[in-house]
Amino acid sequence: MSANFQSRHIGPRTTDVAAMLNVVNATSIDALINETIPANIRLAKPLNLPAAMSEFEYAQHIKELGKLNKVFRSYIGLGYHGTIVPAPIQRNILENPGWYTAYTPYQAEIAQGRLEALLNFQTMVSNLTAMEIANASLLDESTAAAEAMSMFFNSRSREQVKNNANIFFVSDECLPQTIDVLKTRATPIGIELRIGNWKTFTANNTTFGAMLQYPAVNGEAHDYAQFVSAVKQHGVMVCVAADLLSLALLTPPGEWGADCVVGNTQRFGVPMGYGGPHAAFFATKDEFKRIIPGRIIGVSIDTQGKPALRMALQTREQHIRRDKATSNICTAQALLAIMAGMYAVYHGAEGIKAIATTVHLNAVTLAKALVNMGVEVTSKNYFDTITITNIDTKALRAAAEKAEINFNYINDTTLTIALDETVLAKDITDIVAVFASVTGKNPATVTAVDYPICANRTSAYLKHSIFNLYHSESELMRYIKRLENKDLSLTHSMISLGSCT
Repeated sequence: MSANFQSRHIGPRTTDVAAMLNVVNATSIDALINETIPANIRLAKPLNLPAAMSEFEYAQHIKELGKLNKVFRSYIGLGYHGTIVPAPIQRNILENPGWYTAYTPYQAEIAQGRLEALLNFQTMVSNLTAMEIANASLLDESTAAAEAMSMFFNSRSREQVKNNANIFFVSDECLPQTIDVLKTRATPIGIELRIGNWKTFTANNTTFGAMLQYPAVNGEAHDYAQFVSAVKQHGVMVCVAADLLSLALLTPPGEWGADCVVGNTQRFGVPMGYGGPHAAFFATKDEFKRIIPGRIIGVSIDTQGKPALRMALQTREQHIRRDKATSNICTAQALLAIMAGMYAVYHGAEGIKAIATTVHLNAVTLAKALVNMGVEVTSKNYFDTITITNIDTKALRAAAEKAEINFNYINDTTLTIALDETVLAKDITDIVAVFASVTGKNPATVTAVDYPICANRTSAYLKHSIFNLYHSESELMRYIKRLENKDLSLTHSMISLGSCT
C-alpha cells in the first residue's frame, strides 16, 4: 500500500474501491462523480494547490513552522491557566485510542468504563461546588453560563411569567467572553440583560436571574452571601461562574445560596491547547434535574440485579426530543471531562487542596514582593489573580515582552496577573524583575509566604473511595485500563452506530 496520507487515513484499498464501484455500476470514481454531481455546481478548473506532501514531509513542514513561534510564559488568566498534566493520564487517556475513539455512550452495555469515569467527573464537580447534581460536562464556561440563563428563564414562576420578568442581571466582573455569549443568547429569546455593579444592583419583580463570577475577573473573591439573600427575596435565581480549583479553599457557592454553578475544568490537568477544547461543568439543585442541559450519568441496575451505569433522563435531550429538548447542547467534552475527573482521582482531596494552596501562596508571595517595591496592588481577598494599578502598562508591556512574559493589560494604568500550578520560584523572581526595570527600583527579595489569606472553606469534599485509592502511577494506570477494557472503541472494531445529531 502507498504511504501517502489518503491511503493510510481514509482507508479503502484499490480492491475495495473497485468492489464498491462495481456495486453501483460505475467504471471509476471520476465517472461516479460525473454521474451524480451536476456539472453546473462542479469547479471547471483544477484547484490551485501546491504539490502533495507525504505525511512525513508534512510533519517536518509544520515542525519547522512551529519553530517560528515564541513560547512566552503567560499569566493572563481569564479562565485559562497553565496546568500539569499527570503522565499516566496523558499516556493512558489523552493519547490512548481506547479512550479517544469510543463513540457517544448511548449503548450503556459497551460503555461502562467511560460512564464510570464521567460519573467520577460529576461527583467531583458536585462535591467542590457543594451542589446536589452535576452533568457530564458542556462545551465551555461561556455556553454553560448561557445554558444556566436559559434554564432559569424556563423555570420562572407563574407570577414571574405574569409580570413578564425578563431581566437577567450580569455582574460586570464576569469574564468578558461569558458576557459576550450571554448577549448573543439573550436577545433572540426575549431576555433583557442588565450588566453592572453587583454591589449597587437592586432586583424587582421583573428580574428572574443573576450571574456572578467567583472569584471575579479582577481576582477578588467577594462575599456574595448578602447579595444572594437580597435578590432571592424577589424570587431571583442565581448562577455563579466559579473557578473550580479555587473552591478547594473558598466557601463553595452551594453553601451561600447559589442555584447553579458553572465553569471550566481546564486547570484540572487539561492543556490549554491554544484555547480549547476544554470541558465545562454545570452543577445545580435537584429541583432543576429535568431541565438541566447536557448529559447526566446515573446509577441503575442491570438485568441480573447488579449495579450498572447509564445516561439518565435522556428525554430532556435533543436526540430524543428534537425541537422540544430542554437544550440544544446534545454533546459534551467527554474525553476532557474524563481527564479532569481522573485528575481528581489521582490527586485526591489532599492533593487538590495542596495544589490550590500552592497556587494561592504564590500569588500572595508575588503581591507581597511587589508591594515591598512600592507597586500598588489593590487586591485584598484573592485566590490566584492580583490587580495592579497606577503603573505605566505600555512601558511594562514592553519590558515584559522582552522577557517573554504575558500579563493581562486592562488599560494604560491597570493590569492583572494570574498564577497557576506550573509557576516556580524563578518565575516569580522574573516577574518582580520586570516591574523593577520599569519602576527603577531594586528588585524586592522574594520570600515565600506560608499563610493563606483566603482559605475559608470548612466542608469536606472528594470523600468517596474512588478519590482515595489510586494515587500512584501504577494504581491509576491499572484503574484506567480496567475501565478501558469495559468499553468498545475503534481499537476493537468499527462501531455500528450513526450520529443522530
